This record gives sequence, structure tokens and C-alpha cells, in this order.
Amino acid sequence: MTSSTAQLKYLRMAPRKVRSVADLVRGLPVNDAEAQLMVQTRRPAKPLLKLLRSAISNAKNNKQNPDHLFIAEIRVDQGPMLKRYLPRARGSASPIQKKMSHVTLTLGVNEKLQPKYKIVVPKKSKLPPGEEGKPAKKRVPKKSEGGEKQPEQKKNPGFFQKVFRRKAGMGK
Repeated sequence: MTSSTAQLKYLRMAPRKVRSVADLVRGLPVNDAEAQLMVQTRRPAKPLLKLLRSAISNAKNNKQNPDHLFIAEIRVDQGPMLKRYLPRARGSASPIQKKMSHVTLTLGVNEKLQPKYKIVVPKKSKLPPGEEGKPAKKRVPKKSEGGEKQPEQKKNPGFFQKVFRRKAGMGK
């Protein structure tokens, strides 16, 4: 059985919190795990989804069929800790431990596995929705006719600037 591995190191979340989300997807086919992580609202779900997609991409690069992949192992280990201190009463200090996690994801291949559904991730577009198929419009600056300069409009300071005028010369 061939496997594909991806690692995520120095994730700035406590391992206890990451493990609770990792336990949800352990042993699932990759399509189910991806769907599960997409609907999770917890904070570790986003980096774990990114890690899962990276592992799937590694498997595709190794000529493995992504439809027959499942999560064989997902391990969350403690990384280094940033130690900080919070000042407290009477000159004392309380320690703060900012924990990090190392996540290792291993995908296995099961030929009997059949995908229930296919997840399609829409490609990002810079155009607003509904205008993806249309060609981009070019902006043409408006020119005044005859090459004449337009007279500058007098700037009206507005009500609030008149009422709350500062001595520093604003609104003159």
C-alpha cells in the first residue's frame, strides 16, 4: 500500500484544539474529510483543509487516483512554546504559554473505495459575479471638447466644517 504524506509545522494553535478537529476526519475518505472540514466553523479547520489539499496534490503528483484515497493517519504533536509574561498585582507576573502544533497527515490507498460525491472548488475571478464570461471593459478618460480647460468649481466646505471650524485654518 503506497501512501502520501504532508506536514504542517509551527501552526500557531494549541495541539489540544487542533486534535479535536483532526479527530473528526481521521479514517475518512478524502472527499468526506474535505467536505467535513469545509463546513467546520472552528479555527483549526482552515489550515487542516489546506494541509489535506496539499496531501491530495502530492498523491496526484505520485500518479495515485484521488478517488481511492483515505486519511490513514493524522497526528498532531506539540511544537515549541513561546513564553510570555503578564504583569499582575504587587509586582508579580503570570506566565503565558503560546503553544504551537506540528501536524502530520498520511493518506493511504484503498482500491475498494468509491467516492460518494465530487467537490468542485470554484476558481477565483477578479470580476464581479455574473460578468465572468464577458470581456473586460476598458476605461477611457473623458476629454473636454475643443481642448478647453473646464473652470475649477468652488469648494463648498459643508455644514459640519463650517460649524466645527478649527483655528488651525481648516475650512477657510
